[in-house]
Amino acid sequence: MLKTDQLTKQFPAPNGKTVLAVDHLDLEVDEGQVFGFLGPNGAGKTTTVRMLTSLIAPTSGEAWVNRYKVGRDDREIRRTVGILTESPGMYDRLSAEKNLTIFARLYEVRDVKGQVEKYLRMLGLWDRRDDVVGNFSKGMKQKLAICRALLHEPKMLFLDEPTSGLDPEAAKLVNDFVRELKTEGRTIFINTHNLDEADRLCDRIGVMKQKLLIVDSPQNLRQRLYGRKVVFHLRQAPPAVVELVKGLPFVKEVQCLTTESGDKLVVALDEPETQNPSIIRKLVEAGVDIQFVGELRHTLEEVYLSLINK
Repeated sequence: MLKTDQLTKQFPAPNGKTVLAVDHLDLEVDEGQVFGFLGPNGAGKTTTVRMLTSLIAPTSGEAWVNRYKVGRDDREIRRTVGILTESPGMYDRLSAEKNLTIFARLYEVRDVKGQVEKYLRMLGLWDRRDDVVGNFSKGMKQKLAICRALLHEPKMLFLDEPTSGLDPEAAKLVNDFVRELKTEGRTIFINTHNLDEADRLCDRIGVMKQKLLIVDSPQNLRQRLYGRKVVFHLRQAPPAVVELVKGLPFVKEVQCLTTESGDKLVVALDEPETQNPSIIRKLVEAGVDIQFVGELRHTLEEVYLSLINK
């Protein structure tokens, strides 16, 4: 669905030199995936999207979107993708319905009226269809821009900071809408600084800083950087309990922590789902009272900051 091969973009600088925005990007996104693109400001995320949607030309390298080649099939690419820019422009003096009608005609949508009504209703804007867009809140404008990106039923959707500046209710509506689009088999490419959002929505994540640093699922990224650790909450840990658990062949590391509510045994494992029962049996046989068991989860923010700082 999307593939890049050494995709590179340089911009001219005032001193006669060039600024490297995207450095030899190799990336593949499969059909039906929600892919999250993370990175600090200036990392090249928006530049990448602009190249992939044929808004600017790459300096070198190649890319294919919906099996069309960037630089050769630009018109077809623009027909088959939808894009929400970080600062979507609208005709502020026109109504919401009129705005979408104009863009639906530009996209040569067959049922203009039907498509406009469909997405205004889906994003909760139908009752405000006759209001001028200049009076809309930022959240309403953002939802209208999403409507615009979907009018022509694109196979692939590019969203640049889709919930930026939205209140929690509006952000939830947008995120729920992204999940609904995913069930329809659409491919969605999201640039975002919202790491919690990326963790919940994305099948795979790429971390970018001019170069692509890493690509994987959120869960696999945690495991690759930190491994998996299970916390056994005990009423009290006898002195020998650490050595007892360390004696199991699959245990990689054990740490005992004392808290006001009891002791915690933090155990590093490769496959907690199959290895936890053996640890629990050992603890029970030793007469240890187990209060509950849970996996220690590192946040995506910790993963992201670790990668960027490295």
